[in-house]
Amino acid sequence: MRLSTLATTAAAVALTGTVGGLATGPAARSRWFARLKKPGFQPPAQAFPIVWPILYTDIAGVSAATIDRLEELGEPAEARAYRIALAVNLALNGGWSWVFFNRRRLGAATVTAGLLAASSADLTRRAVQARPEIGALLLPYPLWCGFATLLSGRIWWLNRR
Repeated sequence: MRLSTLATTAAAVALTGTVGGLATGPAARSRWFARLKKPGFQPPAQAFPIVWPILYTDIAGVSAATIDRLEELGEPAEARAYRIALAVNLALNGGWSWVFFNRRRLGAATVTAGLLAASSADLTRRAVQARPEIGALLLPYPLWCGFATLLSGRIWWLNRR
């Protein structure tokens, strides 16, 4: 894996985490969020700052390895398609926090989470196709996003008016 590719994917992922964190941090401690009804399967607040850095590190590393592998295989169009898929995924990832916490649009956040889960599964599929042993390391990401979709949907359902 080229250091320049890893630096690029790491910077993109770090930007996503920062953008999402700007929306999440204060709002997650707000009265609005505290008053929301949450399902019994809501993870403790301490889980999120543990899970997301691990997933973000995974996304950056697997994505860099995948992009470089596709370029090594002489598939620049596939490498470009992966970069685009990654950009869309990261936009959805950072966007969810803004839709849920900043705009407080629970239904739209659930749709965004579903799109993020589908995008994460697609990113994983692309990575597995390029290099199965590396791409498989991305599998926790769509699984977590699928769980987040269920969680977001349940919060929406419990708080509908």
